[in-house]
Amino acid sequence: MFFYEGILKAFQKQKVKYVLVGGFAVNLLGSMRSTADLDILVEMSDDNLKKIVKILKKYGYCVRQPVDPMKITDKEIRRHWIKNKHMKAFNFYKEDELKEVDIIIESPVSFEEAKKSSISIKIDKLTLPVISINKLIKMKKKTGRTIDKLDIEELKKIKEFRENT
Repeated sequence: MFFYEGILKAFQKQKVKYVLVGGFAVNLLGSMRSTADLDILVEMSDDNLKKIVKILKKYGYCVRQPVDPMKITDKEIRRHWIKNKHMKAFNFYKEDELKEVDIIIESPVSFEEAKKSSISIKIDKLTLPVISINKLIKMKKKTGRTIDKLDIEELKKIKEFRENT
């Protein structure tokens, strides 16, 4: 069993519309990178966001922000967080297990764009939607973080290897 299997099974069962991004996606695409959090790009519909919040709460996740997590379903509140608080992701955490789930709310790649070019990776009975290498590189270029620069180099090598085999 891997770190977030329960949540991902619940997402699959509830037909949550999401794409894996971040370090977890980097690993699934073929790199070896240490990561403890799960980053997801999601369809921002009220119904989809409510499913996600309910699943995370059921699994014992809390939010770091001093707000009701259901506020993420309000488009105007999300706009306010992005514009005035410079928020990029809404974080859920499970302190006793050091697990975190970030719902990306501001991204250079939309959910629709990511979903269209995503790949499906099957692990046991789970089918995981994973962002494409090109779209993940596009997302990582915007962060400016050192780890993301390293990820971009690794992803480019993976892409080149796949194209030449």
